[in-house]
Amino acid sequence: MSFHEFGFSPEILKAVTDMKYGAPTPIQAKAIPRVLEGRDILGSAQTGTGKTAAFALPILQKLLAAGKPKRGRRPIRALVLTPTRELALQVGQSFSSYAASTWLRQATIYGGVSQRPQEQMLRKGVDALIATPGRLLDLVNQQLANLSAVEIFVLDEADRMLDMGFIPDIRRIIEKLPGQRQTLLFSATIPYDIARLADTILRDPVRVSVAPPSAPAEAVDHFLYYVEKTEKVSLLKHLLQADESIKNALVFSRTRHGADRVERFLSRAGIRAEAIHGDKSQCARERALSAFKKGTVRVLVATDIAARGLDIVELSHVFNYDMPNDPDTYIHRIGRTGRAGLSGTAISFCGFEERPILASIERLIQKHLTVVKEHPFASPAKAGPPTPLDRDRKEPRPRPYMITVDANFLSSMRAQTAGPPPSKASRQTGEQSRPTAGAGSRKPARRDTPRKGRAPRRK
Repeated sequence: MSFHEFGFSPEILKAVTDMKYGAPTPIQAKAIPRVLEGRDILGSAQTGTGKTAAFALPILQKLLAAGKPKRGRRPIRALVLTPTRELALQVGQSFSSYAASTWLRQATIYGGVSQRPQEQMLRKGVDALIATPGRLLDLVNQQLANLSAVEIFVLDEADRMLDMGFIPDIRRIIEKLPGQRQTLLFSATIPYDIARLADTILRDPVRVSVAPPSAPAEAVDHFLYYVEKTEKVSLLKHLLQADESIKNALVFSRTRHGADRVERFLSRAGIRAEAIHGDKSQCARERALSAFKKGTVRVLVATDIAARGLDIVELSHVFNYDMPNDPDTYIHRIGRTGRAGLSGTAISFCGFEERPILASIERLIQKHLTVVKEHPFASPAKAGPPTPLDRDRKEPRPRPYMITVDANFLSSMRAQTAGPPPSKASRQTGEQSRPTAGAGSRKPARRDTPRKGRAPRRK
């Protein structure tokens, strides 16, 4: 199958040829015809499988077919929402490349930078707008962006939107869109909350899925190093200096401060490294990412803000410096390598306290990571038994000294059915003990009226 079979215009086909695209990927082959038909889409595919082209190419084709507006400012007819600035820039670059030979205009807006240039682009009029939710809502509330003419709405990386807490903003944006529109929802995974959102915004959608959820890329080799937290940075330095096959490496840290510490340590060791995270300005993040893509920086240390949306050509290695708390995040991290049919390597550093996370990851991907035992910073703690990969395995039986919830519940029920315990007998034979308070008690009952204060002293 080729892109010519979709009926694209010569301008779109020229862009596809210039981008050196071969045959459509599975997600593109299934989604493009449905988008051209005007159907709503619920798409699920691994990162790096060509989801952007799967919706960008048919959207541009439909905008071209509708014709150029003759009068007035061009209205926004296609809106793409992305969770991060990096992903917005990547999608915007793809739209710009695909529409290079057409009269279509596109703009990318995101936070962290001055909004004045974005205002100027919107005033000139754009056909397709790529935006992050926060900045788009700001411009809409300032009446600088009008969404009343949107014909096609795309929600990209919806599960990441959920993780970052953008769902309320997305619902506010949807309220400003026209009811008659085509909606495309693309996500690497479809958790329950995203499925519920899809039910509310999609009309009779076509489900497009080309890979099982939470499946890692097959072209990636997975390696594991047991190393304690204090020795991780030394092991990273050792591998970068000893292994010449590591041409470029994306290193994931759990925290922003951790990313800065790793970057400073590598820089002092003579290894060219940069860090990107939420505390960095947008200009600094773009500058670091550009240097990494050009090859002037060998190591890019990032938090999970960069787990999605980074499209780096021929990335050789991904390091999980800190194991991710969520097993699904492991899939998204290693999805930065082994893209577009190329091979890649994922290396994970696992400390003693992170071993339960390792077991969750191995059960999710249904394979064991290859353990590298011989290295100078091996953990003294003995490795445990291999993770059982049977998803249907039964829970372990409780130990004899443990009381299960069911047993505790049954014991409380027995106590309730047995009735109240008998009252204690008083010292006098045949009589019950008197109550401890109130009428007939040993202690006087508390007065209902407030006690009078002390009389003033006489002078």
